[in-house]
Amino acid sequence: MRILVVKLADIGDLLTATPALAALRETFPAARIDLLTTPHSAPVVHGTGLVDTVITFDKFAFDHPCDALRPANLAAALGLAVRLRARRYGTVVILHHLTTRFGAVKYAALAFAAAPRRVGLDNGRGWFLTDAARDDGFGARHEVEYGLDVVALLGAHTLDPALRPPVGAACPPLRNRRRPARRHPSGERGYSLARRWDPASFAAVADALHEGHGARIVLVGTAADDVEAVRAQMQHAPLDLSGRTTLRALAALLRRADLFIGADSGVMHLAAAAGTPTVAIFGPSNHRAWGPWSPHAPARVVRSAPLCSPCSYVGGGGGLREGCAARTCMRMVTPAHVIAAARELLSGARTVTPPAAPQLPGPDLPERARRRTVSILGVPVDDITFDALLDRIGAWVRAGGPARQIATANPEFVMIARRDPNFYNILQRAHVVAPDGVGLLWAARRYGTPLRERVTGSDGVPLIAARAAREGWRLFFLGAREGVAAEAAQVLAARHPGLQVVGTYAGSPAGEAEDDIVARINRTGADILFVAYGAPTQDKWIARNLPRLEVSVAMGVGGAFDFITGMAQRAPRWMQRLGLEWLHRLVREPWRWRRQMRLPRFVVAVLIDCARRNC
Repeated sequence: MRILVVKLADIGDLLTATPALAALRETFPAARIDLLTTPHSAPVVHGTGLVDTVITFDKFAFDHPCDALRPANLAAALGLAVRLRARRYGTVVILHHLTTRFGAVKYAALAFAAAPRRVGLDNGRGWFLTDAARDDGFGARHEVEYGLDVVALLGAHTLDPALRPPVGAACPPLRNRRRPARRHPSGERGYSLARRWDPASFAAVADALHEGHGARIVLVGTAADDVEAVRAQMQHAPLDLSGRTTLRALAALLRRADLFIGADSGVMHLAAAAGTPTVAIFGPSNHRAWGPWSPHAPARVVRSAPLCSPCSYVGGGGGLREGCAARTCMRMVTPAHVIAAARELLSGARTVTPPAAPQLPGPDLPERARRRTVSILGVPVDDITFDALLDRIGAWVRAGGPARQIATANPEFVMIARRDPNFYNILQRAHVVAPDGVGLLWAARRYGTPLRERVTGSDGVPLIAARAAREGWRLFFLGAREGVAAEAAQVLAARHPGLQVVGTYAGSPAGEAEDDIVARINRTGADILFVAYGAPTQDKWIARNLPRLEVSVAMGVGGAFDFITGMAQRAPRWMQRLGLEWLHRLVREPWRWRRQMRLPRFVVAVLIDCARRNC
């Protein structure tokens, strides 16, 4: 047998493929197993005996379709095809998701050039595969499990699914070297800097462990990993081996460590492979797909779990590969969180974290099961009435506990979500997605699952305020132009005696203003937060900050404050009933015509989707 395994990836990704390589080697010990990977990741399999030959290729030179047209890249691709054809492989195993159409074309060309039998994951783009394992998307299974699924198609299995670290080098002496050895690429080519944790927080954790446990702190990484910033802020001098270890030497060093602490990176996977107890800090990246895989060692994932996290590589798409500009999910992970996890492992806790990671953020399972939703172009819209929404808000206020997010969706927002993976994920995870827009009611009827009522944010705020005056709920108004929120609060207080509006603030949705705004809201003891930054900005702001908001409910309300104060005029009731509110706004605000073009595109998209689903 001649088998070519394709894993053109960074260090961490290749490490997650080593159990699949081990399954092939154990099941077919006499087979020739070669690996096609990237040059900087090739040392991962050095000395493991998992493969016979490593073939390297710079896949990053083909990240965009135009790259393939460059003469040098085209020559390199043709040269690779000739080399693979000459080796006469019988089977090619592709350990990649076919995330994009261009990616599927690249791997199809590679597979046809390599072997007649083509094995891999199929998410609907695997037309070129002769044998395929089902791909349910990133995070539905750990990447290690997906790799084992693929090789199982060939009958390959292993009794030990642990990661295999590179071997063949002794641990470097624990002292600073005069000259750095070849740097290991722990910086992962600088990919997704949003995954990095604050250097000051790393320094605080290191000092706390040194003072509380007598820990000897060793820093590893590269100059691009902000190691210098961590060292500069530590009170106790660490042993700095950053940039001074090869990949194999680093693996040997990690095997001697009592604990590894780091963000999602290749070094984190290397620590898990070395069997080192691991504390992994996750933010925008998908912990269910790339969390530390440690069947034989304890590991803890520390994350703040806002509703928008993870935002990269979720489901079938790449999502926000670089995270968002605010990076709130990483800032909300505090040194106290990491220190607690570290102390748990250092105290001797040997419980191994099961590979199956916890559920994504969002409604808890019983609550989700009770919801009746209609999927409109992939967005789950709740079949809910105003009365039911008010009752649900009341139950949440009485129960206290974590904050819940209510989003209002209309056809324009659905079309935005189709192009904005962050907004799409938030709508998937929100506790309620109310149907704000007659277009959604029309679409639901086309799907054969009609919605009972249009539930708009503009009508919802006055209704919630009326119930709040009777029930004693405390409200906070955030957003809109300066002074508008305060004026809206005055108008509603005059209409509903006894209404408690405990705070108003225009604020800003910018990430640098979040900490102050959240603290301002929490000081008031509000039960319900209305946010009027406009969609999808307001929904993203709520989702980012939901874990630290000490309210029961947070709801995006768009232009509701302007309507309440009379600064903006809503369409007459007869136009609302006929679904012509969009026309009224277009006449009054003709500059909105570009946004309104989403409405006919929504209609066409629904009709096409209905035809495909035989509605």
